[in-house]
Amino acid sequence: MTSTPLTTDKSAALFERARAVTPGGVNSPVRAFNAVGGTPRFIAEAQGPWLTDVDGHSYVDLVGSWGPMLLGHAHPEVVAAVQAAAARGTSYGTPTEGEVALAEEIVSRTPVERLRLVSSGTEATMSAIRLARGFTGRDVVVKFAGCYHGHVDSLLAAAGSGLTTFSIPGTPGVPESSTELTLVLPYNDRAAVEQVFAEYGDRIACLITEAAPGNMGVIAPEVVDGQGFNAFLAETCRAHGALFVSDEVMTGFRASAHGQWGLDGEVEGWAPDLMTFGKVMGGGLPAAAFGGRAEVMAHLAPDGPVYQAGTLSGNPIATAAGLTTLRCATEKVYAHLDRVADTLRTEASRALEQAGVPHVVQSTGSMFSVFLTEGPVRNFAEAQGTDVAAYGAFFHAMLERGVHLPPSAFEGWFVSAAHDDRAVQQVLDALPAAAQAAAAGGGQ
Repeated sequence: MTSTPLTTDKSAALFERARAVTPGGVNSPVRAFNAVGGTPRFIAEAQGPWLTDVDGHSYVDLVGSWGPMLLGHAHPEVVAAVQAAAARGTSYGTPTEGEVALAEEIVSRTPVERLRLVSSGTEATMSAIRLARGFTGRDVVVKFAGCYHGHVDSLLAAAGSGLTTFSIPGTPGVPESSTELTLVLPYNDRAAVEQVFAEYGDRIACLITEAAPGNMGVIAPEVVDGQGFNAFLAETCRAHGALFVSDEVMTGFRASAHGQWGLDGEVEGWAPDLMTFGKVMGGGLPAAAFGGRAEVMAHLAPDGPVYQAGTLSGNPIATAAGLTTLRCATEKVYAHLDRVADTLRTEASRALEQAGVPHVVQSTGSMFSVFLTEGPVRNFAEAQGTDVAAYGAFFHAMLERGVHLPPSAFEGWFVSAAHDDRAVQQVLDALPAAAQAAAAGGGQ
């Protein structure tokens, strides 16, 4: 494919229409291309690993709806399940067999003993935090800078002026009262965790972390003296009577059949007290969940006093898509994801190295990120060192050659079971010129 600029007349016109009725013209900020410049592509349809925009251009998709499309777009079995469910009605507001089956599937794969379905990852983390506070009778929450847990007020927090000071709001519209009980620490910093628990241990309701962060780029939890960071966090929480909440909205059933927890938790003999799920478990439809130890979940209404509800929770169409996706996600699927991801990581690094672009490629399972900075990247502060101008040039060079990357330097790349040899080759063919563009466009 040549580097001749693609026509975007229809996308541009739709973007103008959208901007007239929607803030920024998009319904989630990263879609606006603000981080890379240019006009977002409005997608008309998707099939397998391919996106087709309204101007008729096709792209290899390495976003995958930000993770859910494990099997690829419009997978025949998922489409059939959704069509059959829709034909029976779109929402009942009553219990259904499908929601029971989806909960059983998740419980069978993970450490959770009881599960509550919701409609979004934000709902899941918000509810898990409320439940942790209700169960422990405590009020303080600990999180890590750069870990994103949805747009929950108390978790949209920025670090205070000192390590053990409470946080400040990370965005206008969030009052100080919403974040004043949140402590924000550097990721992978064990000394900071120990210091905070030494000072506030008897007030901390829970510590929440992404099982493997993917919202500041993909950063793996470090292993020190044979102990993974997540195992350290679980042990620290247990010692102080706090709950350990593992956010698997992104990693759950993406990094492995069990999520990131399964990569080290099973080996090290620990399990989170609460977990949150989303994305893959919905098969591309709005579905999420939170769950954990039966003792903790028993505090949730109607069994217990902690209230949580949702009209569309356990929606029959979403549960059909999610259950079908999980049942189709065989070991063969995960092996294919790993092979494709390994090829793309290796070749992206090779192209950038040959172009003289400082970079590091980091991964967990088949999720990976390309940081345009000297590595390794261990936390949010180090991730901020990536060359965003160079990434913007790299992004647009790939886009012109038919590859749709995340329109942000701080997001993960996602592959699917549908990424075949043709799709992979198109990515590989685009990389050398894109790396040269990054070399020329960096530091601006």
